[in-house]
Amino acid sequence: MVVKALSRYDAARRLLAEARTIDEVKDVLDRAERMRLYARQANDRQLIADAADIQLRATERLGEMIAAGKAAGQIVEGRPKKTVGGDDSFRVRLEDIGVDRNLSAKAQKLASISGRAFEAMVQATRDKILSKGAIVINAATMEEKKIRRASREAELAGKILALPDKKYAVILADPEWRFGPYSRETGMNRAADNHYPTSATETIAARPVAEIAAPDCVLFLWATAPMLPHALNVMNAWGFEYRSHIIWHKERIGTGYWFRNEHELLLVGTRGTIPAPAMGTQWGSLRASRRTAHSEKPDWQYELIESYFPNLPKIELNARRRREGWDAWGLDAPCHDPETGEVMEAAE
Repeated sequence: MVVKALSRYDAARRLLAEARTIDEVKDVLDRAERMRLYARQANDRQLIADAADIQLRATERLGEMIAAGKAAGQIVEGRPKKTVGGDDSFRVRLEDIGVDRNLSAKAQKLASISGRAFEAMVQATRDKILSKGAIVINAATMEEKKIRRASREAELAGKILALPDKKYAVILADPEWRFGPYSRETGMNRAADNHYPTSATETIAARPVAEIAAPDCVLFLWATAPMLPHALNVMNAWGFEYRSHIIWHKERIGTGYWFRNEHELLLVGTRGTIPAPAMGTQWGSLRASRRTAHSEKPDWQYELIESYFPNLPKIELNARRRREGWDAWGLDAPCHDPETGEVMEAAE
């Protein structure tokens, strides 16, 4: 079976290498599809990986031919226009040669990818198919989406960096929330006010964050459980729409009225058309790491954001340390005692 599968794969690669017309490339695509259908029936992941490999390579070759045909005036979009006194017999539409718009668009996108990136995509597709317990049908499509998303993020970074006034596409904020305990006399012993100046929600919401935000921007906003409604109000006041959140499990129990808090929330909000992470690259929504100093956030916050947005300009508000590749506001914030407690949960 292995020898037969390798024979089919090698034969398809040879046919593709020798193809000189769009019809010949389409024939290779048809062969790869038949190979894929047979492999699925036989539950042969190796053969499915080979079929996906051939389909990607044939589709890319088709894209190269379509682009070359358009550049030479041999392929036109829509109905060819007659030229006065000219010979239009060689001008054809994609529909005339059996290539629909979806296939044409996909083929030309693959053809626009650099050779190294394309080979990486093919290998990643093979690895994903071979490593899964179940057959992965859309692995190639997922890899294409990852590459397209990375391209969108880099393109957006270039546009934002070219703006005349510096704007940021990524904003990370850890506001100095002011929490009101049951009693200002007996409930302040572990409040944030003991460790650094706090501000009313109205003061935080009034900050001109929207003025430094790019038209397409993502906000990562820290909030404790009792301050969640306040954080959502601040996010809205700054011009962002709530999308989701990740939970930080601090691996250390704290205080609280209804529950003893062991977590904080990192909210995500967006404005404009900031690209979400590609399928298969998203982090899990729960992250565990031990809490250290009061209000100090874990390093994985940077790792998360940088993995999602490696190129976009970033700024951290209420920063307590310098991070390479980031601008910062609030570096003069005081240090915090690692032995202090954390903010109590609000009463309801």
